[in-house]
Amino acid sequence: MGKIFRQTVFLFLIAIFLVTGISFAQAPIKGKVVGIADGDTITVLQNNKQYIIRLYGIDTPEKGQDFGTKAKNFTSNLVFKREVKVIQKDVDRYGRIVGIVYVGEICINQEIIKAGLAWVYRQYCKDGFCRDWINLETHARKNQIGLWSHPDPVPPWEYRRGGKASFKTDNKTLKIVANVYHGNRRSNVFHQASCKDFNCKNCTVIFHSREEAIKAGYRPCGRCKP
Repeated sequence: MGKIFRQTVFLFLIAIFLVTGISFAQAPIKGKVVGIADGDTITVLQNNKQYIIRLYGIDTPEKGQDFGTKAKNFTSNLVFKREVKVIQKDVDRYGRIVGIVYVGEICINQEIIKAGLAWVYRQYCKDGFCRDWINLETHARKNQIGLWSHPDPVPPWEYRRGGKASFKTDNKTLKIVANVYHGNRRSNVFHQASCKDFNCKNCTVIFHSREEAIKAGYRPCGRCKP
């Protein structure tokens, strides 16, 4: 009887340990954002420990791609030095926590999609709400918001596989890109796609013709002469 009792107690303690361990692993991370690596990767400080967080279900342009800097700045404006809550979904192969990030009630993952600065990462986004995120991406595409102002942007997972271009450059695409201009909302100067200032920090106004930009009160860039 004593041996059976000890075995029962031992198994009971193991069960408690496992349940407690799982609950702890899935407990939300709450802390201040102290670093922004790019549009979908941040660092959160909780109790003097730093956690690298990869935002679940989305993929933003890489640093070398068009809109990579804009995506990073957008995320930074939403979360840097602010208190966030991270709902953990997974841990990736690099040891980063994959999660959904909230500032108050605002879902940051979702806001980045709405701003047209991320793809829904369909390969990994499998929850029911991912359908809503895909609808938000579709809306951004149709309205040419953010990176969707390019007619055929290259997804970052393709770029990471060795692609150098940030958007496709067949003849048809080049013709369309030539009719897309970015206006600097502070200087009221607009740039064509080939200009080095095309994706400047404040170049967030999109025009689809030179005439449209001029009519809106913007003047052509003296460098690229659109």
